[in-house]
Order: sequence, then structure tokens, then C-alpha cells
Amino acid sequence: MMNQAEIKRKLPPHLRQFVADQNYSARYTAKDHAVWRFVMSQLVRQLEHSAHPVYFEGLKRTGIALDSIPSIDDMNACLSKLGWQAIVVDGFIPPQAFMELQSRRILAIALDMRSIQHIEYTPAPDIIHEAAGHAPIIADVEYSDYLQRFGEVGMKAIYNQYDLDLYEAVRHLSIVKESNHSTQEEIAEAEQNLDNLVSHPGQPSELALLTRLHWWTVEYGLVGDTHNYALFGAGLLSSLSESLVCMDDKKVKKLPLTVDAIKTPYDITSLQPQLFVTKSCRHLTQILNEYATTMCYQTGGAHSLEVAIDAGVVTTCKLSSGITVSGKFSGLLKNAIDEVIYINTQGPSQLAFEGVELDSQGTKFHPEGFGSPVGRLCNLMKPLEEASEYELQEMNIVRGEHTELDFLSGIIVSGELQSIYKVKGLVVLMSFANCTVQGPEGEVLFDPSWGTYDMVVGDSVASVFAGSADPSKFDVYPSASPGSTQSRAEDPEELELFSKIQELRQEKRNPDQVAMQVLESYPDNWLLLSELLSLLPKGSKTFQTIIRRLREIKEHDVEAASMVGKVLATYKN
Repeated sequence: MMNQAEIKRKLPPHLRQFVADQNYSARYTAKDHAVWRFVMSQLVRQLEHSAHPVYFEGLKRTGIALDSIPSIDDMNACLSKLGWQAIVVDGFIPPQAFMELQSRRILAIALDMRSIQHIEYTPAPDIIHEAAGHAPIIADVEYSDYLQRFGEVGMKAIYNQYDLDLYEAVRHLSIVKESNHSTQEEIAEAEQNLDNLVSHPGQPSELALLTRLHWWTVEYGLVGDTHNYALFGAGLLSSLSESLVCMDDKKVKKLPLTVDAIKTPYDITSLQPQLFVTKSCRHLTQILNEYATTMCYQTGGAHSLEVAIDAGVVTTCKLSSGITVSGKFSGLLKNAIDEVIYINTQGPSQLAFEGVELDSQGTKFHPEGFGSPVGRLCNLMKPLEEASEYELQEMNIVRGEHTELDFLSGIIVSGELQSIYKVKGLVVLMSFANCTVQGPEGEVLFDPSWGTYDMVVGDSVASVFAGSADPSKFDVYPSASPGSTQSRAEDPEELELFSKIQELRQEKRNPDQVAMQVLESYPDNWLLLSELLSLLPKGSKTFQTIIRRLREIKEHDVEAASMVGKVLATYKN
């Protein structure tokens, strides 16, 4: 089992930037542990008959205790037995990074702990949601496979600039809402910024549609049928309010899960008006694969390149030979039957094969863009990439000599052939000096004065997917956001009381003296009172005094009434 430092060190730099340090003892106060304890004890009671059958077994098998916030290293000792690992992150991370980590069977666990003000539901990712919500269901092998498969598909989904802007807006709002340093004006401004984006979404990207499927399954999924279902989505398993509300069929509509779920957008700030029910965790993978067959990484062709052009971000085009071109695609030429005959990028571009950048074919060599014909040559009855040395010579394609390539599309490449690059017996790249490339209508696509002409070889566009082919050399992931979650200002005397109660719990000593302090100094602090109740004999005088005080709080404090009611219900008998 690797510790956090070892896991982080083994990640590529574009993912390593998002990994945080838990610093367990310094980060979490006794109050944080009390919040964890309260939420988990209540969730276990609420979910007894409604959670996925593997949930309670999964809590144990993933190293999640009910009485204290889990250590990420302790979780990893358990997760490793299930073929998974976990790292901690600071709040939301870009979906691309989240998906790639998932594809590597690594859970991204938000390290923050929700505040008591957001104890029922937090707008920011927190360790309850990420650890106690996501991790337990991994004990189900079919769900575990689905999660990894989702990551593999998700990291190929094409996103656009709107998706990047939306991510930053959601992250910023989650930070200001959870921080008690934020002013109402700052919160209102962050909400308005998100509202402005949400109200002008445009055509959803592949990633946006896939994120909807993720939301309605991984986050808010039900399993069974529409009349008899169990909860497996992390958003439900970690929410005191929504795990109850979702069971009311009058308030929350239940629909059978089909691929049509991608048509249903969601609002992260509101209770869900409907939920989708999958027949089984295996069924989840079937739905995912059904959508994946429509994605550009599987369909390829002209339409996929047009999607990439519209996205306006770096994507990768893979040709039938296996060679890839990564960059911001800016244009293409097609023939009358909608086949791609020429591709163009603008700005830094990269050529790679099987995820490894080719020598001297990175962004330093193609800083301003790249262009190449695609398709077959006249009089060659097979794809050019499959041509043997003999067949190349028969076509007068000879290194060191002037060569003219006449494509079926009408494109002509004419220049001195400097080199032919082969991988696994396939011709994937040709480089020319003094080269002219002429389009089917006589237009100049490349001029000799522009330098060496590198031409990728491929019969067709086989696949188009998000990002670069070799991110270790061409990192286009969004950088870690400059904004970070903020520590909350806390009352030192209140924290001291939580610490004293935690010591009493560990040492199993009588809490009467501390109880008197709490009743005198913090008579309205229901969480402190709840912590004390768990240490007191039911028939004791102090126990009865606290029960009476909690009933008074429930009667007069509207905001606390729901949570206090849960405490009282725990000790009803």
C-alpha cells in the first residue's frame, strides 16, 4: 500500500498539480469530528433500509469509521484491497482531471469538512460526500468497473470554453458560500456570475452531456425499479435532507434510466425534482457504452472534426495509421461525400503515436499550427500508410529525391522528400523540403518559404478526442485554480469545549462538569449538547437537563429545529 506522497509522486505533472496534503491532525478540529460523527450517525439510521445493499459493508471495507473523519492513508490501506487508491484535493477540480483520476482507479477526495451551517447539504465538495458517499459503493465490483469505465470515456469527451468558465464559476461560488469570511455582496456576485452562465448555455458539449449522466448515476442514482429502489448515488448517501426527501415519490419523480438521461440538465443548488433508476450496476455500463458510441472518439470523420473546431480548445485527431495531431483545429477541407481531405490547426500543435510525442514533432516545432492532407493517393490501391518500400519506390516516393504526391482528393504535395517515419511497419509521417501543397481548386495550402513540411499519413480520421495525445509534453489541462477553500473563523472557547468533550470520549470519563459549562456558556449550541448526550447515562439528571434544553431549542430556533429533532429522535426510547 502506497502512502499519499508515493501516490502523488507517481502521477503525471498535469494531475499532480491538483493533489493536496491532508495534514490530518492540523486540519480537523474536534468540532469537525463532531460534525462528522453527527452526520454519519444520522445517515446510518436513515439509510438502514434505503441504501444499496453493499453500502454498510462498503463503509467498513473502505476504511470509513462513524466516529471520526477518515485519514486518507487509512482509507488507502483498505482501498488497495479493492484495486483503488485515493488522493485529497482542494474542493472542485476540473472535470478532465477528475475523469482521468477515475480512469486510473483513483478517487479524488475533497479534504474540507462541511460547516455546521451546511450540515444537511454543502455547496462545496467535502470529505463526507467524497469519502462516505463515493467510496463505499466501490465494494460492488460492477459499480467499481463502471466508475473506471466512466473515467476512460470522460477523459476523451470534448469540452469547450463554456465548460471551463462554468467550472470556475461553480468552484468560486462553492468557496464563497462555505466561507464565513464572505460578505453577502460577494456571495450575490458569485451567484449572479453563475446565473449569467447558466442562462446562456449554448449547445451542450460532449462533456456536458456526459456530466449529466454522471450526475444522474454516480451522484444521484437509484438502483432497482421505479417502485422498489435503493440509493447508490453519493449525493444521496451523503445528504441528511435529500436522502429522506428522495424517498417521497410525490415530491421526487422516479424514471427508468435510459441514455435519454443526458437530455435532463441539473441544478447543483436545488433538490432534484426527478431521479433515474438503473436496473443494476451492470446496466449502468451498458447505458454509458451506448452514449459512448455516439462520441467523436468513436465516430471520427468530418463531423467529429467540426465538433472540435466549434469547441475552440485543444483536441486530438487520430488518423487510421495511428498517428495523432493535437492542437486547436481551425479548419478542414471535405470532398463531395463528406470525407476529410485536409486538416488544419492553429497555435501550438503536437504529433504523437500511441500517446508518445514523436521526436522533433512537439509544440516547439509546430508553434503556429499544422496542416496535412488525409486520404489515398492516385494509382495506389491501398492506404499509403500500408505501402511497402517496394510500393513506395514504384510510386517514385524516394528519400532524397523530388517527390510529387497526387491525392484522390485533388490535393498535390510537391517537394524534396527528406524522411519517411515508420512505426510498427506503417508509414505515419513524411517530411519535405522546398515543398508546395496545392488544394483541389489550386489554392496554396503550404508555401516553401514556410519551412519544412511535415505531412502525417492516414487514410481517414478515425477518432477525435479531448486534450493532447501526450500531455507530459503538451499539457492543456486547466491549471489548478488560484482560488482555494478558506479556513473558517471559529470561537476559541467553543472549540475548547469540543476538544474537552472529545478527550472525555476517548478517556471515558464523566462529562457532568463540562456539561455545566456548555449549558452556561453555549446553551443554544445543539451540537455540543448532542455530543454530551452520547456520553451520559440516559437516566442521569444531566441527561434529562440537556434533553429539556434541546426541546426548547427545537421549539424556538427554526434553523436548528430539523437537526435538533434528529437528535431527540435518537434518544426517544
